[in-house]
Amino acid sequence: MIKHHLLIIYRSFRKFRGTFLVNVAGLSVGLAATLLICLWVMDELSVDKFHEHNDRLFQVMMNIERPEGIETNPSTPEPTAKTLLEEFAEIENAVSVIQVPPRIKGLLSWENKSIKARQQFAGKEFFEIFSYKLLHGSGTQVLRDKNQLLLSDEMAIRLFGSAEAALGKTVEWNGGQYTGSYSVSGIFERAPENSTVQFDVLFCLDLFTEKNPSYLGWSNCASIAYVILKEETSVTVINEKLKGLMKAKAPAWNSTIFLRPYADQYLYNTYENGVRTGGRIAYVKLFSLIACFILIIACVNFMNLTTAKTAQRLKEIGVRKVMGARRRTLAFQYLGESLLVSFLSLAVAVLIVDLVLPEFNSITGKNLALAFDIRIILLFCSIALFTGIISGSYPALYLSSFNPAMVLRGKMHRALGELWTRKGLVVFQFAVSIILIVAVVVVYRQLGFIQSKNLGYNRDNVIYFPNEGPLRKNLESFLTEVKRIPGVVNASDLSFDLTGEHAGTYSIRWEGKRPEDSVSFANLAGDYDVAGILELQLKEGRFFSQETGNESANIIINEAAARIIGFTEPVGKAVRIWEKEKQIIGVVKDFHFESLYENVKPCFIQCMPNQRNVLVKIRAGVVPETLSQVEKLYKTYNAGFPFEYRFFDDDYQRLYTAEKRVATLAAYFAAIAVMISCLGLFALAAFTAEKRRKEIGIRKVLGSSEWGVVLLLSADFTGTVLVSVMIALPLSYFITSHWLDSFAFRIGMEWWYFVSAGAIALLVAWFTVAAQAVRAARVNPVKCLKEE
Repeated sequence: MIKHHLLIIYRSFRKFRGTFLVNVAGLSVGLAATLLICLWVMDELSVDKFHEHNDRLFQVMMNIERPEGIETNPSTPEPTAKTLLEEFAEIENAVSVIQVPPRIKGLLSWENKSIKARQQFAGKEFFEIFSYKLLHGSGTQVLRDKNQLLLSDEMAIRLFGSAEAALGKTVEWNGGQYTGSYSVSGIFERAPENSTVQFDVLFCLDLFTEKNPSYLGWSNCASIAYVILKEETSVTVINEKLKGLMKAKAPAWNSTIFLRPYADQYLYNTYENGVRTGGRIAYVKLFSLIACFILIIACVNFMNLTTAKTAQRLKEIGVRKVMGARRRTLAFQYLGESLLVSFLSLAVAVLIVDLVLPEFNSITGKNLALAFDIRIILLFCSIALFTGIISGSYPALYLSSFNPAMVLRGKMHRALGELWTRKGLVVFQFAVSIILIVAVVVVYRQLGFIQSKNLGYNRDNVIYFPNEGPLRKNLESFLTEVKRIPGVVNASDLSFDLTGEHAGTYSIRWEGKRPEDSVSFANLAGDYDVAGILELQLKEGRFFSQETGNESANIIINEAAARIIGFTEPVGKAVRIWEKEKQIIGVVKDFHFESLYENVKPCFIQCMPNQRNVLVKIRAGVVPETLSQVEKLYKTYNAGFPFEYRFFDDDYQRLYTAEKRVATLAAYFAAIAVMISCLGLFALAAFTAEKRRKEIGIRKVLGSSEWGVVLLLSADFTGTVLVSVMIALPLSYFITSHWLDSFAFRIGMEWWYFVSAGAIALLVAWFTVAAQAVRAARVNPVKCLKEE
């Protein structure tokens, strides 16, 4: 019987070759899009979950109560980890880690080789907590000596040629206050790509605390504490016990601590008023939903295309039923057809995925690959099986339900519910497509707004690079010389970047401030020209000036800070920062030193030369040649250090990398959804034309023109698409408004976003239906009215 069914399926495919090819094309594209999203989602969900104790590994978080709300901080005082291990029986192990921002690198040297490397400081329990593989060295002995360090296997190979050759060697580290000679005590395997934390060099935590003794107490937050809970320990219970710890140890913080699963730091990293509100998981859910919609749209096409050819299979169904075929047998045959088409489409989809995966990786910033392990094979086959069953179930039940006496006379039972089912499916297809079109328009408009927004400073043609090595001792001389290079507009230095990385303090006092008020002020610092190179807009007062002399006792504040302090005329007034009196000499207009997701926070700028970053502004039009001259000068001051610079503008754009990727992917998937929806509409048009052949013949005999027939058929589908528009527009408004609400600075919702999406859907529908309508209108009425 199986051989018989396969033969019938083969003959059916040959007879209805066009339907078969369109089915395979629609399902292949839908499956390919779904498989790509599945690979991306699986990669996202795997981040940070490779550690052996993942289910018991937690990060200690701190909620700080402020007048404006609760601030959630991933950093805690340095004694936190040790205290938790000593005072709470539920804690099996704990470690403190100092994570240095990835862009702050040191120079690792051995003999005549020098390489920039990312650093991290960790306690001796580090390799007991985390599953970073220690290739050479003892996990219980490393990270105990301040004069030793560990290298990644990749870094060891680059410096020494092999991991084994690096052991015991003495290397030079040039990185701020930690500059010195260190012995290599161990080699660890580089962190996998699905780890959020990446580092090349691991130092002993005691080295950090020795150089920064102020961080040893409970008054500063610099370290990140990680713990492993004992088996069967309730996180809820331990979090309840932890609530009073900070009040007992550091009441000044007015804070509480709690445990967050370590793997949640990647997908669930957004907190509002102390409550977790999401993060990247929102994009995982979004694209998972898009994958489901695209797959359902593809299945809908199969149903419509299959049932559209019903009239041509009536006699086959009738004869087989008369010969004794059961409904179950017929349903099995048609379901088998859909499953075969689904698995053929899967094979084509895998080829498509293999072809487009490099471009997909380029868009998403991933390094995905088609590795056919058992998990991937089962996933792909499950999706194909699901697709085959869903897309074939309705046609199988529908085709096998016909009465043999009726179908042998060429007549079909026309149920109103059947017609509305097909129209409802097309309405669903186009509603999803319209929502995606609106989303693409809104996301691109918001990105355009971000790129054109006046940030309050000029980021164009401003480069920055680390102030490190010998350059730090001769920075003033370097800045003087770099300003003489033709093409250089100005040069300065700055403590942090302007993309959210900055220092902050609550230790600021002013006349009239209430003791209970606690406000965080961002702290920026640079030399005399920092305000000028950024072209900050002065509202009142003056900028720093070298002619004035020492400006260390003066500060400049922004408008947000002026509003918080509340002075009517702040210039000339004094405030106390870290118990030192500072005079306000100027007020600048608010500028964005964080992303547009955040409101502009109060900040002050100090004149403190020799900061972490060197800034150079270059005249437009001469950037390459000027950069070459700057690099040449840099190497004379900083021999052995690579000239690694970045543009402010590039850093700003990187803030919205995720949004750009979402916009690009949404555009592609919207196009796929529209294309597949057109196939569905084409199927419904073919089905309708098939059913109304006699009506069309009669109308033409009675004098109706071909154009009149085309309008007749098109009007019906226009109504269907208009229903999609009416359903999709309010939903798309709700979805896009919710996304825009995450930005503190956003575009307004314009009417034309929605009208254009609806118009695109209507135009596409008209062009799709027109092909079938014209074909139906040109049929000879004699053939339409002929009864066999």
